Amino acid sequence: MTNNKHTVRFAPDDYTDGRALLDWESKYTDKKARRNILFESIYVVALLIVVPTLVFLIWLGIPKIWLPIDEGGYEIFSRYAYAWLGGTFGGVLFVMKWLYHSVAKSIWHLDRRLWRLFTPHMSGGFAFAIVLLISSGIVQILDQDTLIKPSVCLSLGFIVGYFSDFAVAKLAEVAEVLLGVSRKENKLERKDPQLGASSPSE
Repeated sequence: MTNNKHTVRFAPDDYTDGRALLDWESKYTDKKARRNILFESIYVVALLIVVPTLVFLIWLGIPKIWLPIDEGGYEIFSRYAYAWLGGTFGGVLFVMKWLYHSVAKSIWHLDRRLWRLFTPHMSGGFAFAIVLLISSGIVQILDQDTLIKPSVCLSLGFIVGYFSDFAVAKLAEVAEVLLGVSRKENKLERKDPQLGASSPSE
């Protein structure tokens, strides 16, 4: 049986993007597709500019002008803001990488748009949650005192945002420790059609 599934290889495995020499024209000839790719590119670049700008404004203390909080309160606010923005920035770079890869490899399509739009913001939320869990002492990854430094919150947020899949896995571990495995999941077994043996329910 022949497998007709298209295999896409990314750099550094394939720098040619499956093209012949001097094949330089875009394979996306449809104007609607080009407009949509341009829209997503502008969106990602806008976030790439806005996020560092917000970090700079927080570092300058500009939000203190609008927020009626003391120095201690602003320190707490800025800690979580740095984490959120660091995570968003990591998510932006991750999405940007996959946007240009998917266009170059001719696998860009509209059904992935929601993923590209939401990933930076989800990454920011995950980074915020991780820093919150560390600050509370529930997750023992870093010393809580190190989170006082803006650079630590930003860099941790960036790592969590760029590698958000790992962050989700870590949050799942925390939830399992805190809430335990459900009795149904623990006891229920199902028949695996491929192995012909029982395996724990997913």
